[in-house]
Amino acid sequence: MSAAIRREDFIDRVREHFNTLSSYLLSQLNVDEELTINVAAEESLFVRFNSNRVRQNTDVEQIGISVRLQSKGRTVEKSRSLGGNAEADRPALMHLLAQCRDEVAVLPLDPNQVSIENNGTSSEEFRGTLLAAEDVVGAVVSPAAGCDLAGLYAGGIVIRGNCNSKGQRHWFATETFFLDYSIYNGPQAAKGCYAGARWSSAEWKSNLGRTQTLLALLAKPQQDVKPGAYRTYLAPRAFADLLGMLGWGALSAAAWKQGRSPFKKLAENETRLSPLLSIDENFALGLTPRFNDLGEMSATRLPLIEEGALKTLLVSSRTAKEYDLGANGASEGEGPRAMDVKTGALAEADVLQALGTGLYLSNLHYLNWSDPVSARVTGMTRYACFWVEGGEIVGPIRDLRWDESLYSALGSKLMALTTHAEIDPAVDTYYRRALGGSRTPGALIDDFSFTL
Repeated sequence: MSAAIRREDFIDRVREHFNTLSSYLLSQLNVDEELTINVAAEESLFVRFNSNRVRQNTDVEQIGISVRLQSKGRTVEKSRSLGGNAEADRPALMHLLAQCRDEVAVLPLDPNQVSIENNGTSSEEFRGTLLAAEDVVGAVVSPAAGCDLAGLYAGGIVIRGNCNSKGQRHWFATETFFLDYSIYNGPQAAKGCYAGARWSSAEWKSNLGRTQTLLALLAKPQQDVKPGAYRTYLAPRAFADLLGMLGWGALSAAAWKQGRSPFKKLAENETRLSPLLSIDENFALGLTPRFNDLGEMSATRLPLIEEGALKTLLVSSRTAKEYDLGANGASEGEGPRAMDVKTGALAEADVLQALGTGLYLSNLHYLNWSDPVSARVTGMTRYACFWVEGGEIVGPIRDLRWDESLYSALGSKLMALTTHAEIDPAVDTYYRRALGGSRTPGALIDDFSFTL
C-alpha cells in the first residue's frame, strides 16, 4: 500500500470512528444534559538526528477524545485516548461520561457558563506532498553530508474534529512536516527550520545552505558588544519569537477588561504602532482549524492590527458573556492561532546594507514581560547573532540580554519589514503534534535596547 493511500485511509478511518462514537455518546444523554465532543488524532513519523545520523525513529498513530458535559449551569470536561475499535471504545466513553456526571452534580453554579449552540458544520482538509517514510533519512542527511546536524523531523497527518448535542459538526485535517534542526561547529551552533506541506529537495538544500553560511560566520572573531541601544535586524524567526508575546495577553479581550493587558493603551486608542505593521489571524494558511474547542468558527481572515491601529481584540464566548462583548471565535486563551504579518519593502539582499552598523539576530529566547504595563519584553539573543559594521558581518557576539517596549519596537523604532516572510510552525510534540504557528517577515528596528 502506498503512503498516500495509507494516509487517506487514516483520515477516513478516524472520521468514521469519530462519527460512530459521537453519535452513540450523544444518544446516551439525559434530558437536562448537553455535550461537546472534540477529537484530536495524528499519524506522524518522528525521526531524531544527531551527528547527521538517525538517533531515534518512530511512527505514532493516536486518537484522543475529550467530552465537555454541561448540566444545570455546571460544566465538567474530561479526556482519554481511544483504541480505534468501536466495541472497546464505547464502554470506555460511557465510563468517562459517568465520571463527568458524578462531578457535575457537586460543582457550584458557573455564572459565566457559555450555552452550547449549533455553530453549523464545516470540513477542511489540506493535503500535502510528504516524503515516504523510507525516503526521509536519505533526503535529510545526504545534502547535510559533512555537517554535524542535530534535529527532529516530524511529518504526517494531524486531525481535529468537533461536534455537540445541538447538531454542529466540524472537521479539519492537515498534512504537514517540519524539520527543526541545528548544525554545530564544536560549541558553536546555527539553528534552522524547514517546514511546509510539500517537501522540496531544492528548498531543503537552500534552507540548509543559509544555516551553513551563518555557522561559517561564527568562526569570525567574537565581538564584545557593550550594553546600549543599537540598530537591530530581527530575522523572521527572531521576529516571530518577539511577536509571540502578543499571545501572552496583549490581544486578549479578557486581559484588557481585567486591566492586565500590555496593549491597554492600544486598545483604548491612547497610542498606536507603526503604520508599517499589519497583522491578521489567517486560517487560510492551513496551520490550524478555524473552529475552537466549542466549535465556534472564526472568520477565515480576521484583522488584528491594521497599519499600526488595533482593529480587534480576540474575544472568546466566555469573555463576551462576562463583559457584554461580541465573540469572534477566539479560543478560551484568546491568543493568536495563525498570525500572519504583512510583508514590507526591504529586500532580503539589502538587509545588511540597510542595517549598516548594528546587530543581526537570528533567534531569541527566554522571552517574558519585564513591565506589562508599558508592554516591555525582556529576553536573550540565541544561536547565530552577529555584529555588523558598514553593511558587513564582522563577527559573532556573546549572548546578550535585551529589554524593549513593544510600543517602541513595533512603533516609532520600526524602520522596515522585509519583502519575504517565513512560516514559523508550532513544533511542540508533548502529548501530540501541536497545530498553529505564524508567518512573519524580518524586521529592522532602530535603537533596540540591550541591558546585559
